[in-house]
Amino acid sequence: METEIYLEAAIEAAREAGHMLRENLDASREIIYKGEVDLVTNFDNRSQQMIYDRLANNFPDHDFVAEEGLNHEKGSAYRWIFDPLDGTTNYAHRFPFFSVSIALEFNGQIICGTVYDPIRDETFSGTRGNGAFLNGKRIKVSALDDLDKSLLATGFPYDLRESEENNIAHFNHFVTRAQAIRRCGSAALDLCYVACGRFDGFWELKLKPWDVAAASLIVQEAGGHLSDFKNNDFSIYSQETLGTNGLIHHQMLDVLWMAIREED
Repeated sequence: METEIYLEAAIEAAREAGHMLRENLDASREIIYKGEVDLVTNFDNRSQQMIYDRLANNFPDHDFVAEEGLNHEKGSAYRWIFDPLDGTTNYAHRFPFFSVSIALEFNGQIICGTVYDPIRDETFSGTRGNGAFLNGKRIKVSALDDLDKSLLATGFPYDLRESEENNIAHFNHFVTRAQAIRRCGSAALDLCYVACGRFDGFWELKLKPWDVAAASLIVQEAGGHLSDFKNNDFSIYSQETLGTNGLIHHQMLDVLWMAIREED
């Protein structure tokens, strides 16, 4: 019951921030570049403050960490991990594919999470051991077991211009093995699409904890499987994320290993 209270608060915070983002999608915005292609808008910061204010008011003893420099550590067993705007580049260009992602970690384990898509008004959610849901209806991963017929999703790290570890080799291998690949720009939504069967698999490099904390739990609770590219146990702090319906997991691992073998 306590976890449900946390999830309800997370959903309310995500929807409130998401509504603000949707209302301002066409408004003028301030854009600051954190790197060559990594940017932040004033609405990222506004969304972050809204979420923090609501959750900190309800749970003042909890810890908080979020993408735009928020880090309030009090030594609590509970830590909120959130991305106030996953898909900032999309948002900056008024491309309507972005989300708000909020998760709660307890003693190092994610116990609940939500990802809200303001454009489609879709709320993905899950609590550990109790399943995954989309707008209150239970969801599950796809039943497709053939990589050749699968729809996959991926993304590219922000340092792709500087680092050779940039996902291009993996993309080139998958593009001739899968039915198709989508690059939508919000890892949290991509993983939620795996959870509800819209995608069959997803892989990406160098994601941050706030990108995957909520969505990874939702995938697992929907019956999916997560690991790194070597099939080690998944961690939100890993540099590699592979999320699938479980049925094509080893087929995707085989393709990911192709680039690793080429490097050797």
